[in-house]
Amino acid sequence: MIHSLAAAMSNQLQNTSSLSTAGTWNLLDVRNSSPVQTAELQPLTVSPWDIALCVTGTLISCENAIVIAILFYTPTLRAPMFILIGSLAFADLLAGLGLILNFVFIYMLNNEFVTLFSVGMLIAAFSASVLNILAITVDRYLSLYNALTYHTERTVTYTYVMVVVIWLVCIVLGLLPVLGWNCLQDEASCSVCRPVTKNNAVALAVTFLLVFALMMQLYLQICKIAFRHAQQIAVQHQFMAISTTKGVSTLSVILCSFAACWMPFAMYSIVADSSYPMIYTYATVLPATCNSVINPIIYAYRNPDIQKSLWLACCGCVPSNFSLRPRTSSDV
Repeated sequence: MIHSLAAAMSNQLQNTSSLSTAGTWNLLDVRNSSPVQTAELQPLTVSPWDIALCVTGTLISCENAIVIAILFYTPTLRAPMFILIGSLAFADLLAGLGLILNFVFIYMLNNEFVTLFSVGMLIAAFSASVLNILAITVDRYLSLYNALTYHTERTVTYTYVMVVVIWLVCIVLGLLPVLGWNCLQDEASCSVCRPVTKNNAVALAVTFLLVFALMMQLYLQICKIAFRHAQQIAVQHQFMAISTTKGVSTLSVILCSFAACWMPFAMYSIVADSSYPMIYTYATVLPATCNSVINPIIYAYRNPDIQKSLWLACCGCVPSNFSLRPRTSSDV
């Protein structure tokens, strides 16, 4: 979905020597004010949008690096849920690093290979991020639907297989621009994010919409199962009602934040093309990248087990008022 972010920004490099139409995105103007050529160069103009994306990438990288470190150095965090959280954090970490590298490539390097490399990295990273969110949704559904058999070795094996499949698919998607699926030789076929073609951008955007629809359906089923569990446990009826209501509120926040971040860029990729102003691309790309800022907060830092490990890593102790109840299959 933001798979072609680097291409959108790299498109500005093609007009760096324009005589009259150069705007705020022009990187370098090597023209002189006199007919005599000299080695003096104009000051480098940096787009504030690119700065915002680079800062966002730095924040994403720091947040998710902490999550990965906690999961790696805490042997008790090896359940399927934490495997998927780790995979999501790794995908978002790559996305953050990709945004930083993209900024460096735009303003320091300008050749076809680094453009395609940057595009491929962002396609793979953000696609993996979206698919890992879907995998976490599937895991939450299965933990409720098959509560009795969920905590088995079979589930762990299934989770590892799912993660491997996700990354294989995303690596293939990331390699497509390098393998020739780009519009460098045909500018008319470019999407809003050059050098991704319009057809490819539409296909990826439609895939995102299908993923979002599947997530909504799964979360709807999760809510139904959770409410049914609440009704079946009469003794804990009041507690379960409160817990279930809180869980539904959490699911609403997850879906709304995911849609708010990705939907504008997905819809814009479908209806727009390379002739549209670049500012619209930036305005839809930036919220999409912010989803990777929100992911660690929603899926990692809210988890009490990760919170405990973070307290131990930072302070060497756990606050006396810290409540750590065991995770159950009904947690949503």
